[in-house]
Amino acid sequence: MAATDREMNPEPEKLQFRLDVPFPSPRDASIALGSLSPDREPRKGGIDKQLMVTDRTLTVRWSADEARILRVSVNSFLDNLSLVLETMQMFAPPASQ
Repeated sequence: MAATDREMNPEPEKLQFRLDVPFPSPRDASIALGSLSPDREPRKGGIDKQLMVTDRTLTVRWSADEARILRVSVNSFLDNLSLVLETMQMFAPPASQ
């Protein structure tokens, strides 16, 4: 009898999601990272979120046990990202080219 994936690996595969957000400048990407990094996941397990900046791109990676948890976390992050972008447009000086 063949073993199922679950029998061979009792820890089910986590769901993965990656988002790359380009910014006009590395400074803007760093400002967004600083604004979004303090927000930890309210749940004590089931999800992991990592943020990093490379050049002028903010990269966010999620790993979750359940699709529902992943969806809630991504939606919450996008709401916060939208607010950060609006604030940067209103108050930040234009990025130098």
